[in-house]
Amino acid sequence: MKAAVLRHPTPISTRPLAIEEVSKPEAAPDHVLLKVRACGVCRTDLHIVEGELAPRHQSVIPGHQIVGEIVGGATDSLRNGTRVGVCWVGGVDGTCAYCKRSMENLCDSPVFTGYTVNGGYAEYAAARADFVFPLPEALDNLKAAPLLCAGIIGFRSLRVAGVERGEKVGLFGFGASAHLAIRVLQAWKCEVYVATRGESHQKLARRLGAHWVGAERDQPPAQLDRAITFAPSGDVVVTALSSLRKGGVLAINAIHLDRMPEFDYDRLLWGERQIRSVANMTREDARDFLRVASEIGLKPQVTTFPLDQANEALDAVKRDSIDGAAVIVL
Repeated sequence: MKAAVLRHPTPISTRPLAIEEVSKPEAAPDHVLLKVRACGVCRTDLHIVEGELAPRHQSVIPGHQIVGEIVGGATDSLRNGTRVGVCWVGGVDGTCAYCKRSMENLCDSPVFTGYTVNGGYAEYAAARADFVFPLPEALDNLKAAPLLCAGIIGFRSLRVAGVERGEKVGLFGFGASAHLAIRVLQAWKCEVYVATRGESHQKLARRLGAHWVGAERDQPPAQLDRAITFAPSGDVVVTALSSLRKGGVLAINAIHLDRMPEFDYDRLLWGERQIRSVANMTREDARDFLRVASEIGLKPQVTTFPLDQANEALDAVKRDSIDGAAVIVL
């Protein structure tokens, strides 16, 4: 099969992925084989390619927002031809203290799609059968792919922040994840305040109906009940924290942060404000979000790339040169 492969050490190049022919995977016990139809491109893929997440193997096929059809390893509930999604968390041990406490997103021995096991920048992919999610018919391949990480992790961020219906919520950064979260917040009758860099992202936030839109370090005109940061920037954390009311919660949605900045405790954190990090997702998050996305008719804005242009897709995400999400289409 054709695949985009990352090898370590990564060549110093604008094209870190090699497009080449590799062996098609086989469906191991309790796994299914998927014919990949689409795979979303995530900022976490950049962290993997650029080494901010330490390599686990000499080579890996990235990609963890996979839409595919089952073509092998079928079960009674997952028949051949079933269209499913695969996410970042591709498996957990089920036996650690966190799994036993229904906190599988914090599992001590997780499997990560496109990082510890091969992912979806390829014509075929294998996945654990208990970590694939049948997709509602209302979500086509192209629209479903960005939901499988950017959408689910954004949804979990709203849960971690404790968002309640009708609240004032700030989104700091407005890329692939935030432009999906705003639709959920609007369905919950929340007022959404967006601070983001880049004129195109600001225009997109306005077009999607944000209550207020400002630049990256602009202060929203109202105190917020909740805030979520999507940029891997410590400066953004301070801006978001300074916008919260007493008792408000800030959720940091970043697998990597450039630094944790110094800030004025008395002014920014005192008053039982909270800072929480968002780590991975659970299968419950995935099922709940996909149901909500189908119910509200969530249709992400996407830019498509063929597999041969996987490097260009990564570069577009890195440079924030597209609105919404990048999706590799097979």
